[in-house]
Amino acid sequence: MSDARAAATAADPRIGEILATEEQLSARIGELGAEISRDYADRNVLLVGVLKGAVFFLSDLMRHLGIPCEVDFMAVASYGSSTDSSGVVRILKDLDVPIQGRHVLIVEDIVDSGLTLSYLLRTMRARDPASLEVCALLTKPERRKSNVNIRYIGFEIPNRFVIGYGLDYAQRYRQLPYVAVLAD
Repeated sequence: MSDARAAATAADPRIGEILATEEQLSARIGELGAEISRDYADRNVLLVGVLKGAVFFLSDLMRHLGIPCEVDFMAVASYGSSTDSSGVVRILKDLDVPIQGRHVLIVEDIVDSGLTLSYLLRTMRARDPASLEVCALLTKPERRKSNVNIRYIGFEIPNRFVIGYGLDYAQRYRQLPYVAVLAD
């Protein structure tokens, strides 16, 4: 971490323990990219990034794929400025392309309760894709309220609210190059 970045982090008391460093993220995303490339070797995959949090992860993941892929985005809301999911999911931006007959990989920043992902999976399955899988950078298994199958997992983390690498608190902290706990 650069001196300027370390000073900025130290100056903000809301940035707590770092759970995944920049180096750990890079290494694990490379491994996920290799695994996905093997699994989809003979197929063109549509990566569906869930905005806004998954943008950093999706961008880096795509650079590690050795297969043809396309990208589209969905935006959903379930948190607002709270640290707990409301359980009510709203689609703010839908896909631009049809997914019928396509191999679709949902790319999520974090799966917490699983309620948002469960809703997305139901919505997308109704559109008749050839296959539908999930790749999540982070999961919190102890928070799961909905049983969702996540094919590709970056890191399992404890039940703590995290920020950085696309994850925010009230639209702040997304730019951090690592994943950290939001301190009380």
